[in-house]
Amino acid sequence: MGTKQSQKILVVDDEEPIRELLKYNLQKTGFEVKTASDGEQALDIAKKFLPDVVLLDIMMPKMDGVETCRRLRDNPQLQKTFIIFLTARSEEYSEVAAFEVGADDYITKPIKPRALISRIQALFRRNQKKSPETVVAGDLVIDRASYTVKLNGREISLPKKEFELLFFLAQNPNKVFSREELLQNIWGSDVYVLARTVDVHIRKVREKIGDDFITTVKGVGYKFSRT
Repeated sequence: MGTKQSQKILVVDDEEPIRELLKYNLQKTGFEVKTASDGEQALDIAKKFLPDVVLLDIMMPKMDGVETCRRLRDNPQLQKTFIIFLTARSEEYSEVAAFEVGADDYITKPIKPRALISRIQALFRRNQKKSPETVVAGDLVIDRASYTVKLNGREISLPKKEFELLFFLAQNPNKVFSREELLQNIWGSDVYVLARTVDVHIRKVREKIGDDFITTVKGVGYKFSRT
């Protein structure tokens, strides 16, 4: 995504002190920053700004963070954008909902700017290690360069984490991965994610591409089977 100076971050929070605190620290680190006070404003800004990262509060007026994230992920131009939830809510269902709609990370408030910047930079480093590739398995074509999946020539829309999970498994056909291994490889060690999140994402991928490609190995984990 270029040099640090070119990396763009959109901060979305209905509390002005939090927006200003994050903007100040992010700009001091070298990021280009814009802010929004609610979900609707965030969507409008994101269409033109095309941020590399969106920092997104959950509880906001007009449109909450979960719905905002879902709509951001519907924009093809934002498929590679990292979305990090910043929230005072620590309930399990809020975290699961965040990851279901395509979040890359989930951080509870109060926010420590230096720790947050470290998490953002870890996401960038992890992304740079991945080289664009295409995986073909029968009638299924997975293209990481364009973040597209086609089945029998028909394009299928997958949110970012669902895509990365499918791509990772497809890159390693017939190898069984535990939930912990999938969490490590897809979400990384810097992000705390519930093991149940993997099951939710697998189920959603299967709903879109069918049950033929990803196999459950009872008591162990999941594997990708070429058909």
